[in-house]
Amino acid sequence: MNKKKIIIGTRGSKLAIKYAELAIKEIKKFYNGKIELKRIITRGDKILNYRTSDIGGKGEFIKNIERELIAKKIDIAVHSLKDVPYKETNGLIINSFLKRNSANDVLISRKNLKFEKLKKKSIIGTSSYRREFQFKLIRPDLKFKLIRGNIDSRLKKLYQKKYDAIILAKAGLKCLKMLKFVSQEFDCNKIIPSAGQGIISLQSRKCDYKIRKLLEKVNHKATRIRANAERSVLKILKGDCSSAIGVHSLINKNKLILKAELFSLDGKTKYYYEHSGKLDKSKSIGSIVGKYLKKKSGGKYKN
Repeated sequence: MNKKKIIIGTRGSKLAIKYAELAIKEIKKFYNGKIELKRIITRGDKILNYRTSDIGGKGEFIKNIERELIAKKIDIAVHSLKDVPYKETNGLIINSFLKRNSANDVLISRKNLKFEKLKKKSIIGTSSYRREFQFKLIRPDLKFKLIRGNIDSRLKKLYQKKYDAIILAKAGLKCLKMLKFVSQEFDCNKIIPSAGQGIISLQSRKCDYKIRKLLEKVNHKATRIRANAERSVLKILKGDCSSAIGVHSLINKNKLILKAELFSLDGKTKYYYEHSGKLDKSKSIGSIVGKYLKKKSGGKYKN
């Protein structure tokens, strides 16, 4: 590749920068030119007192970055895959992924208590309907309250006693070397994470074949298989921030195992399905799971 400089765009948070640095490290294995990192502020980072679904959905975390990519002000965008809407933006493509980090959710509590040991009516901070509904099934006596912002600001609110505990993705804490705060880690079979949780995705322009060829070298094949399967479920369900959907995949030898659960709008009804098949059928496996959940729920998971 004879391009002299690549500009990579990402959100401005400490975690987003770390993800971009991990991407740069992998790209440098196949590219000798200069790499510039550009921090881009998104609307999702600015408005923190509302749910993401109330300010426009997941896309508010990536729209400004995508605009820069379309305008050729950057060459590659780095996203946390779980923040990317199921519908791809015209002219752009996400088909390369770094090796998946942990997909698990974790609990951080002020007194370092396990979830089962929290006092009745304890206030749990989360911005996710999925997490709220999953954990309410286990502990309906707890109170769930919106919390948004970067990891540092959420921890600050926790230790200011505004919350008794918060639920986060392990992947971010691991990247920032903050696992010491974790009180409990949850098994993905019991608390099914968001589709793509723990995956860093690399986005480029469809017409930029030099960058696409480079990103193909960076891509982690097993992670792509899992990402495609999980996101296929979202595409069928047209899942967004107001949809409580958990999706997780595993690769066992030459077989892909995909599990997903879907909650009704009020969180009182859960629909579950599991399907497996050959690795080269990852997207169709996701479609099968999505179609089953859509039919079983009768569409009661969306307004």
